[in-house]
Amino acid sequence: MGCFTFAKFAMVVFNLLIFVGGASLIAIGTWAQIDGDSFITFLAPFMTQYTKHANVPVFCICLGSVMVLLGTLGCCGAQKESKCLLIMFFSIIMIIFIAELAAGVVGLVYSNVTEKMLSSWALPGLKNNYGKEEVFTDLWNSTMTTFRCCGFNNYTDFSESYFYEQNALLYPPTCCRTPAGYPCVEDNAHFSHVVGCYKKIVGLVQTKVNIVSAVAIGVAGIELAAMAMAIYLYCYLDDKAT
Repeated sequence: MGCFTFAKFAMVVFNLLIFVGGASLIAIGTWAQIDGDSFITFLAPFMTQYTKHANVPVFCICLGSVMVLLGTLGCCGAQKESKCLLIMFFSIIMIIFIAELAAGVVGLVYSNVTEKMLSSWALPGLKNNYGKEEVFTDLWNSTMTTFRCCGFNNYTDFSESYFYEQNALLYPPTCCRTPAGYPCVEDNAHFSHVVGCYKKIVGLVQTKVNIVSAVAIGVAGIELAAMAMAIYLYCYLDDKAT
């Protein structure tokens, strides 16, 4: 009886943690949805198909909402000693756990191909459209000014580009760390060592990824413990009924 009482108590505690974890996922998803980086907004036309299949903020919000409901369900199942609620809780948590693992795998796959996908889109645009198309140029200028970066990889992205040839072999001013008024020629750009925007954005995004990963690992651990308690309570109640 002592083990059963402890299991009930642990079940309630774990489900309260699941409730809190779900609320945290909702908060993180809402934060990621609202706090969109200007570079991600800048890449929106290119990323339409990508985000259609991998909208992480919406996934976090939906998953967090389900976890909040499940936390309530698990508490009720433990308190009322309901086998039906317990097995329902266990089944749904298992499905969510598998979905989280699948989402993690998808995230790893996408992270490995993201640079290649973005590079195949950004580099031709910088070569052919920067300085020619006003909207494209303004968005890149805004991005490079905000993040203090140059091009996708570095200043060489503009070499022999439309902008380079139309502006007396000059590079955009953000590619040089020279005093105002000095032309941004190749030597100045080379010795300025201004990094590409991709590296800057990766650094900023990695901070959010680390936070989300830490929360996800904690939530997964709580889910596993809650499933173990739920199946123990169910088996105990099933033996007791027979």
